[in-house]
Amino acid sequence: MRLVLLGAPGSGKGTQAKVLKKEYNIPHISTGDLLRAAVAAKTELGLAAKIVMDKGQLVSDEIVLGMLKDRLAEDDAKNGFILDGFPRNLIQADMLDKLLTEINMPAQHAILIAVDPDEVVGRIAKRAEIEGRADDSESVVRDRIKIYEDQTSPVINHYKDHEILSEVLGTGSIEEVQHRILSVLRF
Repeated sequence: MRLVLLGAPGSGKGTQAKVLKKEYNIPHISTGDLLRAAVAAKTELGLAAKIVMDKGQLVSDEIVLGMLKDRLAEDDAKNGFILDGFPRNLIQADMLDKLLTEINMPAQHAILIAVDPDEVVGRIAKRAEIEGRADDSESVVRDRIKIYEDQTSPVINHYKDHEILSEVLGTGSIEEVQHRILSVLRF
């Protein structure tokens, strides 16, 4: 199973990826986690990323894809993977397609977890309250959702064009959303 999970911030991608990881015994790969791990391990790509991050800049797609390629070469990814929140734009989607084709592991499924923006705001506000995160104000969250919609809309169409996209409703309990996703994957 080679799966790309898409959805707005707060849509439940990370939660569902953890569930699917157990269900299919494949790794849940988040590029943010990859970056943090590579920097901490002081790998060649991690050191390159740290230089960029220390300047307050975004790490290049090439560095992120290099880390992703290294991660997909690990034994636990031989039977598949779950990409959480990557790609975020059409350039990344094209670069990811090329990488996955190069390593003979093309994506088989892309699932969009669809959640109404007002519900996302509520979820993130609740998470911010629990975790004490002041950076998750309603206006900040709405800005992040707008950026997500602007950048990711073409990615959604990209996977539609490749005929591997399914959309599932991301509201309800974790188990209800999980059931919807598993129904799509088992079809």
